[in-house]
Amino acid sequence: MKILKLLGRAFNLLLILIVVLVATSVVFSNVNAPGGYRLFIIQSGSMEPAIKTGSVVMVAAMPEYKEGDIITFWENPNARKITDSITHRIVAVEKQEDKTILTTKGDANQAPDREKIDSEEVLGKVIFSLPVAGRIVAFAKTQTGFFTLVAIPAVLIIYSELLTVRDEIKKLIAERKKRKLFAAESIKVLAAKEASESNEKKKKKPKQ
Repeated sequence: MKILKLLGRAFNLLLILIVVLVATSVVFSNVNAPGGYRLFIIQSGSMEPAIKTGSVVMVAAMPEYKEGDIITFWENPNARKITDSITHRIVAVEKQEDKTILTTKGDANQAPDREKIDSEEVLGKVIFSLPVAGRIVAFAKTQTGFFTLVAIPAVLIIYSELLTVRDEIKKLIAERKKRKLFAAESIKVLAAKEASESNEKKKKKPKQ
């Protein structure tokens, strides 16, 4: 029984982690989190072997960027869609008047990107990457994936918690019943003892 309980808890924890990962990735990729942190899914192999296809990367806005930094920026600054983001490495930095122009390149690409970018268009520097996780998140964004990785696990977690609450309520009710029975038995024993003592006194009382 203990092994089954441990397996059940481990399964629940895994489901919770999946739901949290998916929800966090979806939210952080669409809005700016405190500190300028955002999550993106790497959908191509242009940065391999440094960053694998299907990885989730977290980026953070920096005051400035230097050569060698891996950054995420808008492919189309005007559209600014999540699917239009690119994650490449800075290979050159130029100062043009009051602007900083960056030349980027994918590690797996032969040539630098054709379009240079203004540092203002950069979403942030890659802080860390989590391999494979992006595939899970991408699948979760589909209708089938949402039900498989989010909806169903969430229902299972809620159901499991409800069963736990039910069991706890049963335990509390059983404990109260035990206490009531114990109290009732104690009263009976005390009453019987008092009656016995009263009878003993009557027997010992001298006759007039």
